Amino acid sequence: MNRFALLLFALLTLAFACQQNPRRLPILGERDVVNGDTIYPTIPDFTFIDQEGQPVTNETFRDKIYVADFFFIHCPTICPKVKANALRIYEKYRNDDRVMLLSHSIDTKNDTVAALKRYAQKLGIDARRWKLVTGDHDAIYSIADDYFSVAVVNPDAPGGFDHSGRLILVDRNRHVRSFCDGTDARDVDRFMEDIDVLLEEQFGSASARRTQ
Repeated sequence: MNRFALLLFALLTLAFACQQNPRRLPILGERDVVNGDTIYPTIPDFTFIDQEGQPVTNETFRDKIYVADFFFIHCPTICPKVKANALRIYEKYRNDDRVMLLSHSIDTKNDTVAALKRYAQKLGIDARRWKLVTGDHDAIYSIADDYFSVAVVNPDAPGGFDHSGRLILVDRNRHVRSFCDGTDARDVDRFMEDIDVLLEEQFGSASARRTQ
């Protein structure tokens, strides 16, 4: 077998191996083993209220994957950059009914339903695809830990809050599978590749399933 044939055989073998063993995202977080079964951390049950005044629960995301983050409307630092990059994700998947976004306001006093609706209109987003939510202060702050994010009231911080700029990818089983720095456009590019990988894993195809 000549050198060209050997090279062609090696490339075909590699391509076949990649098809048989597609890249998979890890399930993030510490895990337990109970009676021989591995138990992965999950996002707990929650109930919040979106920009339309409608309840948002885990059932809202049944059979979907979603991107979560924590923000507040009058954030003077990282939130505008994070939202600009989240809008890129929204635009890419806006017609794919397998993908949603969920943004938790950490300013539960000022970010009322009416304020969130005005902000959603400013962003130009569809409430069916992207939920901006408010709710019980303690519930929102405690669930940030489950997303491996940060939300802390800090009067000395700009705007009065410390929070992470992470965008977090959650699968159909409530597992956190990936995250990125929402202020970094290149990291968000990589994150969108992870979204496609997760779509392939969980739905069998990364091609969009279009909505009406």
